[in-house]
Amino acid sequence: MNFTRRVLSLTALACAALAATGAALAQFPDKPMRIVVGAPAGGTADIVARTLSEGLAQQLGQPVMVDNKPGGAGLIGLQEVLKAPRDGHTVLVSVNGIISEIPHAMKLPVDPMKELRPVAEIARTGLLFVGGPNVPASNVKEVVAYIKANPGKVNYASYSPGTLSHTLGLEFNKLAGTDMVHVGYKGSPPALTDLIGGHVSFMFDGPATSIPMIKGGKIKVFATTAPARLSMLPDVPTFAELGYKDLTETAWMGLFVTPDVPAAAQARLREAVVKVLEQPAVRQRFAGMGLDMVPSASADELARSLRAASDRQVATLKAVGFKPE
Repeated sequence: MNFTRRVLSLTALACAALAATGAALAQFPDKPMRIVVGAPAGGTADIVARTLSEGLAQQLGQPVMVDNKPGGAGLIGLQEVLKAPRDGHTVLVSVNGIISEIPHAMKLPVDPMKELRPVAEIARTGLLFVGGPNVPASNVKEVVAYIKANPGKVNYASYSPGTLSHTLGLEFNKLAGTDMVHVGYKGSPPALTDLIGGHVSFMFDGPATSIPMIKGGKIKVFATTAPARLSMLPDVPTFAELGYKDLTETAWMGLFVTPDVPAAAQARLREAVVKVLEQPAVRQRFAGMGLDMVPSASADELARSLRAASDRQVATLKAVGFKPE
């Protein structure tokens, strides 16, 4: 009899817990939401966040505003999220590099790996290997020949030291036997300006910023680090096709919260993001920016991928003696 009562009691507790979880999901969000973007208005992250905010407002039944906090390689946006109440009403839209790259490029007062948790992936893309209009090459084979014919004289830009844009150049040097010299910039726009002007010869850059320049004939494109050709540039080969399988790399953009946001709120956010990304208009808009959309891995899988990417970044930068700024 006692055993039966105990089983019934435990069952009642379990039902109560499930009911509480369901109630929490139903109540969230109970006020307007804010998406923080650590980048200026008009950039890729901003456009993605604004597109997402429109869909989330419909899915969650609350206004969703976008709050741009540019600067510090995304750190200002991160700190804004850390200052907000940890209830899921303030979230961050950022590239994965805020966790896997930036901490190795500059000294930070916080550890993004501990302070942020991915909720869902929004979109991903490979980088494009591009060159200035006066570079005497039309494909990767000719690029390699040109660099080797000018030892120590050819440079390449990155949109920030220590990022994927930087380390891909290091990997290219190792795999192709070349010696391009790295020149770090603060963002893609100034780097592309110098690329067009002939002050640097090559760059690994994101499609959203490079494609308009490519379409306008201002820069050349040789290959993509994506696992498949981009729909916007179907004639541009992948590095894997050219025999450089180790140069298959993608960057992804996601929705992040602090780890202590209630699990029910995180689950509700993820569910809403997935539904927004299923909308044809959203998929079409992102495709036009050179962004690919794949079924998002679970939050735990995304966290593991961030740790693995961070470890690879550390190993690559350590091999060349790079020190955080």
